[in-house]
Amino acid sequence: MAEAPTRSPSETALPGAFSPLLRRHAPAAVAVLGVLLLADHLRVLLPSLITLFGRAGETPPERMGLFALLWFVLPFAAVPAARALGARRVLAGAGVLLAAARLALQATDGGAPQLYVSGAGVAIGIAFLYGCARTLPREVVPAALAGGLAASTIVHLLLGQMDLAWRGGPLPWSGVILACAALLGCLWALPGRKEEPAPARLWFVFGPALVLTGMYLGTAGLADPPAQGGSAGWNAAVVSAMLAVCQIGMASLAARPPARWWVPVALLPLSAGLAIVTETAAPAALTALALGACLGLAGLPAAASPGRSGLAAIGGMLVFLVAVFAYYAAYDADLGFPNRLVPGALAVLVAVVAGAAAKGRRVLARPPRGRGPVVLALAVAAATAVAAWRPTPQVRTTAGPEFTLITYNIRMGFGLTGTLDLDAIAAWARTRNPDVVLLSEVDRGWLLNGGHDGLARVAAGLGMTYRFAPAADGLWGDAILTSLPLRGAESFPLARHGHPTGAQAQAAVVVVGGAEVGILNTHLQAPAGQAPEAAALARRLAEGAIPAGVPARPRPVLLAGDLNTTPADPEMAVLEGAGLTDPLTALGDPPTSPADDPVERIDHVLLGRGLSVVTAEVPRVPFSDHLPVVVRLRLTTL
Repeated sequence: MAEAPTRSPSETALPGAFSPLLRRHAPAAVAVLGVLLLADHLRVLLPSLITLFGRAGETPPERMGLFALLWFVLPFAAVPAARALGARRVLAGAGVLLAAARLALQATDGGAPQLYVSGAGVAIGIAFLYGCARTLPREVVPAALAGGLAASTIVHLLLGQMDLAWRGGPLPWSGVILACAALLGCLWALPGRKEEPAPARLWFVFGPALVLTGMYLGTAGLADPPAQGGSAGWNAAVVSAMLAVCQIGMASLAARPPARWWVPVALLPLSAGLAIVTETAAPAALTALALGACLGLAGLPAAASPGRSGLAAIGGMLVFLVAVFAYYAAYDADLGFPNRLVPGALAVLVAVVAGAAAKGRRVLARPPRGRGPVVLALAVAAATAVAAWRPTPQVRTTAGPEFTLITYNIRMGFGLTGTLDLDAIAAWARTRNPDVVLLSEVDRGWLLNGGHDGLARVAAGLGMTYRFAPAADGLWGDAILTSLPLRGAESFPLARHGHPTGAQAQAAVVVVGGAEVGILNTHLQAPAGQAPEAAALARRLAEGAIPAGVPARPRPVLLAGDLNTTPADPEMAVLEGAGLTDPLTALGDPPTSPADDPVERIDHVLLGRGLSVVTAEVPRVPFSDHLPVVVRLRLTTL
C-alpha cells in the first residue's frame, strides 16, 4: 500500500537559511552516516565471532556461521514493521537504535557484552539500510553508498586502523557522540515528501561491494610490499588515492555517455582478479575506480518498488555474510574450492548487474556535475595522506655481544577478553627494551578481523622497522621487527601437509655488535611434516646459504616461534638434530599455552652454536591466547 506523504519535523522546526540546505543534503548524509556506524559494528562483530564465540578455532565454522546468520536474519523483522508503521518510522526507529547501539558498544570492554552488542548493532544497521532503501531518493543513493564506504575507510585510516570502539577516554567518546548526533540530526531533517526509490539491484550489490572494499580497498596492508619493510606514509597515500579514485569513478560516470558503460563493467572483474592474484595496491586502485562506476550504473533509473528495494538491501548483506565465511573458513576447514574464487565471483556479480542496468541506454537521467567531486576527492586523499604519514624508524646499533629477543603469537592482536590490544602489546614489549621481536599470527588487514594492520601498529608503537612474511595469504603471516641493522630477510613457504592454513619460515640476518646472527621465525601448523623443513632451513641459514643477497658465511642461528610442539614431542628431536638446543628446559620448562591457564609450552626459542641465554622469562600477560617468551642472548664463539 502506498504511503501518504508526511511533513518532516525539520520543515517546521528548523528556521532560517540553514533549514533548506540541511534538508537538501540530509538524505545523502543519512546513508553515509548509517554505513559508517554499521561498519563500526561489523569491525567488532566479525573478530568477536572468532575470539569470543569461536575462541580462535575451537568452535566449528558452521556453528559460528549459524550464530552470525542470526544477526543477518533478524533485520527481516523490519518488513512487517514497515507494513504496520510505515517505512519512514522504521527508518527513524532503526536510526535511533543504531545510534544507541553504537554508544553502548563504546561502553563495552570485551567479553559477552561486546559480542552481543555488536551483533545487535549489525542487525539494527541492516534494518536501517532497509529503511533507507524504501525511503531515500534514487538520485542520491549511489554516491551516498560509495561515500559511506569511503568515509568509513578514511576514518579507519586516520585513526591508525585502531577504531574508536577499541579506545577508552573522553576523546573517543566525543567522536562517537558526534557521529551519532549527526545521524539523528539528519534523520530529523529528512524531507517528508515521497521520493522515487533507488532500484533494488543497487541495494543488492551494496553487500558485495562492501566485501570487495573490506578485502582489497579498506586496508593499508596491500600497499606495503613485504620487502619494503613498512612505510606509513606510502600506505596512507595509496589507500587514500584508492578511495579518491572510487569517488572520481562516481563523478566521471555521471559525465560520460552510457555508450561507454562496458568500460567499468569489463574493468571490475579484470582489476579485481589482478588484485586477488597479485595482492598489491595498483590493481586494487583500478578496482576502486570500476567499483565506484558500477555502483553508479546500478543506480540508473528503473522501475522500482520500495518493498523490493528494501528486501534487496537485506539480501545483499546476506551475500556479504556468506562471502566472508566462504572465504575465511577455508583457512580453518577444507571447503573443497580455492577461496580466492569468492571475491572474483563478487566482482563478476557486481559487473553483470551494472552491465544489465546500463545496456541499451542512450542518455543519462542526471546531468554532469562538473569537476567538484573530483577536486573534493583529490583534496581528501591528499589531506588523509598527510595526516596519516609517519616517519620511518631509525636503526640503532649495539656495541656489546648481547641482545634481547621476544617471540609472541599475538592472535591478530586480540586479547583474552576479545578486545584489540595492539597498543597494549607494544606498550608491554617496550618495558622489556627488545632489540628483536618475532610475531606469529600477524594480521595486516583481514576483513574477518576488522581490517587492522596489526604489524604496522605494533611496529609504530615500538619504533621498529619490520619485514613481513605472508603465510595464508598476503595479509596474514609472521613478521620480524627490529631496531638492529637488518641485512636481509627472506620467506620460505612450508608445505601444508594436510593443514588448510599456510605456513612459512622467515630467514633473517641481524647485526649484533658487528657480528651477524641468523634468525629463523616460523609458525608450524603441521609440525610432523613441517619440522623437518624448518630444520633444513636452519642448517642452510647457519651455513650462510640463505637469505638471498647476504654474503655467504657461517653464523650463529636461532629458531623461534609458535612451533605447536612440546619439548617431549618427536618433532622437537628433529629440530635438535639440526644442532638446535632448548635452553628453557633447564629453566623449569615454563608453559605458554593457553594464556589464561597455561599447561604446555609450544612457543620456543631454540639456539644453535654461538649463542647462549643470559636470562629468560614467560610473562603472564593477557594480550593473546599464547604467552610470550622473552630471552636475553649473548654471542659466544662458533
